[in-house]
Amino acid sequence: MEEVTIDNYLDNHYIHRSNWLRAAVLGANDGIISVSSLAIGVAAASTTREPIILATVAGLVAGALSMAAGEYVSVSSQTDTEKADIEREKQELKEMPEEEMNILAKIYENRGLTKETAKQVALEMTQHDALGTHIRDELGINEMSQANPIQAAVASGAAFTVGGVLPLLVVLFTPLTGMEYWLYGFTTLFLIILGATSAKTGGSSVTKAILRITIWGTIAMGLSALVGYIFGVSV
Repeated sequence: MEEVTIDNYLDNHYIHRSNWLRAAVLGANDGIISVSSLAIGVAAASTTREPIILATVAGLVAGALSMAAGEYVSVSSQTDTEKADIEREKQELKEMPEEEMNILAKIYENRGLTKETAKQVALEMTQHDALGTHIRDELGINEMSQANPIQAAVASGAAFTVGGVLPLLVVLFTPLTGMEYWLYGFTTLFLIILGATSAKTGGSSVTKAILRITIWGTIAMGLSALVGYIFGVSV
C-alpha cells in the first residue's frame, strides 16, 4: 500500500496551483484582449496593413514589459509587508511570549477547539516552532501564499507575450479587408481555449470560465472597434 504523505495529499487538490495559475491566466488574458483590442481599433481605421502590425507589435512589447514590471512591484510590496510582519512577530515573541501563546490559543479556540485543548495545542506548537506557528496561524502566511517577485514577473510577462502573439499572427496572415472581424473571431476562440484550459487546470466549471472570459473580452474588443470607427482616419 502506498504511503500517504503531505505532498501526495496536496497533489490531489487544486489550491496549491492558485498562485501560478492566477498569474498565467491574468497575463495570457491581458495579452489576448489588450493586443487584439488595439489591433481591432487600428484595423477599423486603417487601409493598409503596416500601421496595424506596428501598433500590434508595440502593444505586445509594451504590454509584456508593463505586466512584468507591475507584477514585480506588486509582489515585492507584498513580500516586504510579510517580512516586516515576521520581524515584528519575532520581536513580540521575545518580549511577550506568554501573551503571544494566549493569542495562539484564542485563534485555535475560535476555530472550534475547547479552551483547554486550544491551550494545549498552542503550548505544544510553541514548543515545536513558535515563530513558524505564528507566521502560519496568526499572520496567515504559508508556502502557497508566498510568491517570488522575479518569478512572478517572468511568468506574467511570458504569459502576456504568449497571449499577445496570437492576435499578431492573425494580423499577419488574415486578409486586410474585414480584418477586425477576423480578429474578433479568432480572439473569441483563443479566449474560449484559455477559459477551458484554466478551468480544467483549476478544477472549476468550464462553462462559467468560458462565459466570464469571453463576455468581458467581447466588451473590450467591441468598445475598441467603436473608438476606431468614430475617431479613426485613413492611415
